[in-house]
Amino acid sequence: MELLKFRFLISFTTEGLGSGLKMYIVDSKGGAITCMLFALLFLGTWPAILTLLERRGRLPQHTYLDYTITNLLAAVLIAFTFGEFGHTNDDEPNFLAQLSQNNWPSVLFAMAGGVVLSLGNLSSQYAWAFVGLSVTNVICSSVTVVIGTSLNYFLDGKINRAEILFPGVACFLIAVGLGSVVHTSNAKDNQAKLDKLEEGLTSDRSNTNSNEDMEFGGFIEKAKTGTANFLVELESRRAIKVFGKSTLVGLTMCLISGLCVSLFTPLFNLATNDQWHTLDEGVSHLSVYTTFFYFSCSCFVIAIILNVTFLYHPMFNLPTSSIKAYLSDWDGRGWAFLAGFLCGFGNGLQFMGGQAAGYAAADAVQALPLVSTFWGVVLFGEYHKSSRRTYVLLVCMLSMFIVAVGLLMASSGHRKS
Repeated sequence: MELLKFRFLISFTTEGLGSGLKMYIVDSKGGAITCMLFALLFLGTWPAILTLLERRGRLPQHTYLDYTITNLLAAVLIAFTFGEFGHTNDDEPNFLAQLSQNNWPSVLFAMAGGVVLSLGNLSSQYAWAFVGLSVTNVICSSVTVVIGTSLNYFLDGKINRAEILFPGVACFLIAVGLGSVVHTSNAKDNQAKLDKLEEGLTSDRSNTNSNEDMEFGGFIEKAKTGTANFLVELESRRAIKVFGKSTLVGLTMCLISGLCVSLFTPLFNLATNDQWHTLDEGVSHLSVYTTFFYFSCSCFVIAIILNVTFLYHPMFNLPTSSIKAYLSDWDGRGWAFLAGFLCGFGNGLQFMGGQAAGYAAADAVQALPLVSTFWGVVLFGEYHKSSRRTYVLLVCMLSMFIVAVGLLMASSGHRKS
């Protein structure tokens, strides 16, 4: 038993006894895949929470400010735990030791990554309202993989298997087109339902007192999920009104989000591994935890600036608000805080896995639409009572997505120290 305990301690720490304990670093393919799976769950769930709050009528500016606070707090917790395990040394200094080093080129890369991620997540928040949780995340994730994974493959010195990786990237690209077609088909289905309602050809209200009414985000629905009455009631209470808005608005927001998010992992990769040799000789590379801290700080600052501005100058005809109104709005604040923690820990786990197996493979966590589509169907009634054509397209889109993610996972390599 004592021998087993000793072997466990050796496997948990890194190299030999002479240099003492070091910060915890994921250095195996199995550990990297475990990190990716947890990241997939967390990153696929937090968008559903923000969507839930918007559909309950909470202003997205209030929600995003709350989310931003705990997103930063997650990075701080990770830095002061995993980043501070054990003793520091010159080759691999711990988090606090790196704060005083002359490593500003890498810090700037990390902060640039935080800026583009903040812009991408902010765009996604509005896109979810216009085109739905499922399609938004599929398009954003696919654009992210097509651009970001290709960049990371070359930045990582081609440690991933190209013959497997790039067919996976191609599958993601196909998923983008399918996602757009799915949304168009579903939008036509919804419009047909609304047209029938206007013509007086529906009798959905006859079941309003049924005990089978669906509980939706804390509200008791007066109409069956997926019906025209359901869509009208949802529109009446949500924060962002979407009726009459062009489909292009939502799809444009999706593409903007995808383009921004596609750059954050390559920038994080450059900050952590210094492929462009911007650091002075003798200065150690930033650890994942230090990079993530600077990354999250810049993400926080940009989000605060933009969302405080949007309080007084909102987009999409949202009502104006104020700092005072935000501070007094506690309805749903706990859920927004939870979303921030999930996103923060999800990003941290993705980076920990990427440092071990290559950031191109770590982009497999962009399978998050598989999780968010589940939440979209279960919580929000997406695709309920849609046409058979929409269902077939949805299955094709998700199937293509599953194949793409499997290929990215299979392309995992191993980063040499």
